[in-house]
Amino acid sequence: MPGHSVRAERTIAAPPERVWEIITDLDFAAEVMSAIVKVERLEGEGYEVGVRWRETRRMFGREESEEMWVDAAEAPRTTTVRAESRGTHYVTDFTLAPVDEGTHVVIDFSAQTPNPGPAQRLGWLVFGRAGMKATRKALEQDLADIAAAAEGVEPS
Repeated sequence: MPGHSVRAERTIAAPPERVWEIITDLDFAAEVMSAIVKVERLEGEGYEVGVRWRETRRMFGREESEEMWVDAAEAPRTTTVRAESRGTHYVTDFTLAPVDEGTHVVIDFSAQTPNPGPAQRLGWLVFGRAGMKATRKALEQDLADIAAAAEGVEPS
């Protein structure tokens, strides 16, 4: 089954090293990003390939927890976070590029279900577009929260 993907991007008025610090500080993520309820470390210290955690987010009015892990990290330029749930593979790529105004951050998110059952096919057909629209909105909010933290601005 073909995957679904979405991109969100924003320029943040802070150097890449500061933005990287915010993005990769798992122990502080629930205080930075308004949608994250809590983060529980499962394996590893700091932020490097192989670090695993369980992230609980509030989406669509309810809380969902997913186990996630760092699949790639090249400070302060790019990182890939992966998750799997109910047969669907999720990939989130963060790319940071220095610009005159600070750092341009791009988040590419994709979801792919290699062997979907009938219910999953129907779910993607009926809710796929709306789900990806909601995902883009959530990523844009994450970027706003990251920007506020990196720029030293109190969130509204």
